[in-house]
Amino acid sequence: MKKIALCLSAIVLSITFNPLSSIAEVPAVNSEKVGPTSPEKPNDDALLLRLQEIKAMDKSNLSASEKRSLRKEVRALKHEAKSGGVYLSIGAIIIIILLLILLL
Repeated sequence: MKKIALCLSAIVLSITFNPLSSIAEVPAVNSEKVGPTSPEKPNDDALLLRLQEIKAMDKSNLSASEKRSLRKEVRALKHEAKSGGVYLSIGAIIIIILLLILLL
């Protein structure tokens, strides 16, 4: 029983005093103007260029099947441009937070 009380008091004290030791100086904000970021994949420029070409096309003289194929192509291009993100589950986020609490 004494070991449990000692462990709990140590945990409470470490959680209580940890924020005091983690106060750090805030870094100065860089005042340079940042331009638009370049795409991460070199294929992004080609995707955006193709989307702009499709948007600028005169679709009034196209047949229904051609319009349908353009719509499918636009959906595929947008899906390809959005893909590539990093997804974390709730369990992974909780584990990361617990590890950060324990290590810091």
